[in-house]
Amino acid sequence: MGIRDERERLSQAEPLAWLNRDMQLADMVTVYLTRESDHHDHDIYCALVPTTQIEDCLGYPTWDLAHGDGLPGASRYHQEGNETVTEYLRFGVGSGVEPLVIDRMFHGMRPEYKELSEEFRLFHNLYHERNEDKYIKTDRSGNEHLIATIEPDHVEIRLLELRQFLAIKEMHLSIQFDYREYSVHTLKELRVNAGGCDSRDGLLSWGLHYGDLRGIRNHRSFSRLLGKRLISPLPKEKSGFWGFAIEEPKKYTDFIIAVNEDGDEITHTSDPNLLADYFGANPSSPHYLTPVHFRMEVLDRYYEKPGKYTVRDGMLRCGGLWCMAIDNHQDNQVCAWLGDLGRDLPYEEQLHWRSHNILPTGNMSKTFVGRQLLCQSTSSRQPEHEFQRLYDELSVECNNMLGWRLLLPLAGADIHCLQAIRIPSGNEQRDFDDLVLGLTKVLVDSLNERALNLLLRGQTRERMKGSIARLEGVLIAQGISGHEKHIEFLRKLQGLRSSGAAHRKGKNYRKVAEEFSIDSQSLQTVSRGMLGRAIEVLQYLTSTVRSGNLGSPARSLGDKPRSQKQ
Repeated sequence: MGIRDERERLSQAEPLAWLNRDMQLADMVTVYLTRESDHHDHDIYCALVPTTQIEDCLGYPTWDLAHGDGLPGASRYHQEGNETVTEYLRFGVGSGVEPLVIDRMFHGMRPEYKELSEEFRLFHNLYHERNEDKYIKTDRSGNEHLIATIEPDHVEIRLLELRQFLAIKEMHLSIQFDYREYSVHTLKELRVNAGGCDSRDGLLSWGLHYGDLRGIRNHRSFSRLLGKRLISPLPKEKSGFWGFAIEEPKKYTDFIIAVNEDGDEITHTSDPNLLADYFGANPSSPHYLTPVHFRMEVLDRYYEKPGKYTVRDGMLRCGGLWCMAIDNHQDNQVCAWLGDLGRDLPYEEQLHWRSHNILPTGNMSKTFVGRQLLCQSTSSRQPEHEFQRLYDELSVECNNMLGWRLLLPLAGADIHCLQAIRIPSGNEQRDFDDLVLGLTKVLVDSLNERALNLLLRGQTRERMKGSIARLEGVLIAQGISGHEKHIEFLRKLQGLRSSGAAHRKGKNYRKVAEEFSIDSQSLQTVSRGMLGRAIEVLQYLTSTVRSGNLGSPARSLGDKPRSQKQ
């Protein structure tokens, strides 16, 4: 590197411009940095400074809080009469300055790590993704936002959340920096004078100094940029914190509720406050309980994220944030009440539903109307709802009659398989494969082989391979009839999973596909038939358990039946 380039690097013009840049609220701001190389050492560490002290803070470029500071400590001083007083200091200093990132060090006996201020984490209710050391914030709509990332030598936090926190704390963020650049040339060779000066520009205070070096590696000169950049808080009404922030009025989307004689759509707002009800409100407006119709695909985004959303019989839920009653008991559409769309859904979700809004076709299902308007306890006839109901019923009967589960409960990582068991909204291969994988996981992989083994004789057990064969062996051994078609279906289902859904689709898949008529029917039709067969399996297993003929290896398993029906 030439003399001119070296002189430019030691001038620190580039890092100074970066530190003084305009920052947007969506930017990730470096609040901790330790970087070393052969020709530089860069260090950034932050402090929270009371707003009343910012002028004092900017009066000098040296740091107000150093690495390792910010931990509980004490001060001891003498009062009149030579009385010694000891005072506890939460952050180790009495100036009111607080840490944002804390260096956790354990004398070389345990790994060091960086920790965000507990108050900041709790203020925004951040979730710690420990595997990647990231912090996530969930908004009222259920959307997740990356707020902070922690690496061994680098910590970033989003500016919006920082300034919201500062607003309520009545503090400024001091981004303290110490940049040192080294050169193999002397200051004389670089035509730079030793020394320097301190400067200030608004909320930026820094000192830039040059000097010669002797005997430190091959460095012969250096420059040091030391200072702090203060970040101001947002107004308290923009903090997003309850009690201080101004609540933004909720927005509402218009939905199609009818069609006029000319074929034009008739739309109306979903704002519940502008709809008619049974108490005389807004008599000239559509009623709160006006049906609104949607394509089946409207639910796909929720099925695809089972860890976040739950789609059940008559209900859509996003964790504990929001839920809405839905009519998902029809084959060709989903319906909801106009008022519920506005009351229960965040605006972003309303926009999603509006994109799938269709002209009214037919009526709402008898199941939904019976539950919602007539207070009737009606059962859904949709296959996915019937499957879930029977799956739960089988579990209850097993606990009551046997004291053990014929189908083992799904582990946490497999819970999503139950939500994949549904009639797909379209003819996509992926959705069909998900159904096959879900059914196989629940009906085949979850068979309680340990309990089935205990119901089989030793030699018979040794000859059998796989959970389906063991189930068949138990049914035969107990003299239980009518199992043949159900065992056959389970074997075909497992074959479909093994040859296609879980692997590349080849000749074996084509052979199994023919048995399910996959090439001659739509995947939706095949899915409906397959789910119907799966429901029959659950019905058969439930009636078998309820009959008391299956037998119980409870003593061998160490379990006791809760009850035995005569």
